[in-house]
Amino acid sequence: MKMTKEIVKENEIVKTVKKAGGKNVLKIEIPRPRRIFILINKKIFEKTIRYLTKKMGFSHLSTITGVDVGEEIEVIYHLNCAGTIELSLKVRVPKDKPALPTITNLVPGATLYEREVHDLLGVTFEGHPDLSPIILPEGWAPDVYPLRKKWTIEKIQEKVTKGGKR
Repeated sequence: MKMTKEIVKENEIVKTVKKAGGKNVLKIEIPRPRRIFILINKKIFEKTIRYLTKKMGFSHLSTITGVDVGEEIEVIYHLNCAGTIELSLKVRVPKDKPALPTITNLVPGATLYEREVHDLLGVTFEGHPDLSPIILPEGWAPDVYPLRKKWTIEKIQEKVTKGGKR
C-alpha cells in the first residue's frame, strides 16, 4: 500500500503531539486522510494549543464547539493547517466547574466562538476580554445553558418565564 504525503504528515503531527503530551494525550483518531481528532487532558491544554498554533502551523480556527457528554462538557477546537489538514482538539471540563483558559491571546478570532460556547454550555474561558451574552436574548436565566442535556424546551420556557434575569 502506497502512503501519501498527507498520511505521513498526519502521522508526524500525531507523533509530535503524543511525544509532547505523553499520557495526557488520551485518544487519537485519523478516520481518513487530512482529518485528525485528538482528546487531551485539561492539564496540557494551554501548552498543546500554543504548540499547534505557533509551531505546527494550525493558524486558522474554523470554530469552537461543545458537547454535553454526561458529567463533563467536551470543548472541541477545530483547527486548520494551511488548508490541508483539519485537526479537532478535544478537551473535557467537569460540569460543576466548566472552565478553560481563553485562547484569544493566541487566536484573536476565538473571541466570538468562546462567547457562543459560554452562552450555550456554560463554559467559562478564563482571561477572556468579554463573556457577555452573544446568542441568548436579554433576560435569559443565568444558569440555563440550552445545549446541556438536562434542559428540554419545556424546562427552558418554564425557567425563562419565571424570571431569573442575567
